[in-house]
Amino acid sequence: MNRVASHAGTWYTDSNVRLNAELDKYLDKVPASTEQGESYPIQGARAIIAPHAGYSYSGPTAAYAYKCVNVSEIERVFILGPSHHVYLDGCALSQCDTYETPIGNLTLDKSIIQELYNTGKFQWMNKDVDEDEHSIEMHLPFTAKIFSSKLDQIKVIPIMIGSIGEKKEKLFGELLSPYLADSKTLFIISSDFCHWGLRFSYTYYQSKDHIKEINLGPRDTVDNPPIYESIRNVDHEGMRLIESLDYDSFSNYLRTTKNTICGRHPISVLLCALSIIQQQNPSQKQRIQFIKYAQSNPCQKVKDSSVSYASAYVYLD
Repeated sequence: MNRVASHAGTWYTDSNVRLNAELDKYLDKVPASTEQGESYPIQGARAIIAPHAGYSYSGPTAAYAYKCVNVSEIERVFILGPSHHVYLDGCALSQCDTYETPIGNLTLDKSIIQELYNTGKFQWMNKDVDEDEHSIEMHLPFTAKIFSSKLDQIKVIPIMIGSIGEKKEKLFGELLSPYLADSKTLFIISSDFCHWGLRFSYTYYQSKDHIKEINLGPRDTVDNPPIYESIRNVDHEGMRLIESLDYDSFSNYLRTTKNTICGRHPISVLLCALSIIQQQNPSQKQRIQFIKYAQSNPCQKVKDSSVSYASAYVYLD
């Protein structure tokens, strides 16, 4: 059974030639090294966090994450994406054999998918649900692109992450930790960051001194800082907590700010998996480093709206 590239032609081009050229353009524009002076690809990068909006919006930011990946030793790719269209109090696995992209199809690792299902903790998603969801699909062309020289040698494990609570985030983190610990495995964590504006029912605003933290109404005006700067500050606070590898602090931040990070559950599962790996191997070095941040639109007024995008890599020695 093949999952068709249901968002090709709308969220990104369905032309093989144009898509290859577009992805090349995004990847080629990434500098040779990070702002911290690390050269791409990042040796020891075991996972990435990257956005999943239409490529004209998020593609340039996502490219930074994909430049981190050293493809030479990777044999399998987990893609953890949030569910946008169906309510899911758990995690779901694909029943497909292949995932279509305009630049080459990806083969699913049916053995590992069955292994996960046999734990009794995962459920299946049907083909319609699979094809309706964009959070995983938007990473498929990038995955096919960076692995183009060995496309027939890698297998993918897509996992839809539902609106799960902290207990289940820790459970699924524990179940996935052995795979994350494997140096031949790459994890892709799919997430946009703040969705700000009245159309998202999220108008949280922080003043420069943090004395005022309010939800703006349609007639409110603010300029210290401008709205886009407040959004950036809130996002960067969350990014800093993710970088600290502190699951509890990140969970508390989400409760406090209600920041509309759509991949908050996949990110939290990642943090829980890293914590389990650290407990089992206390001497291991772990690091999460954000390397790119952007907003779709610099909001100046409450009637404006924007979505934020951030890319990071996860290092394990």
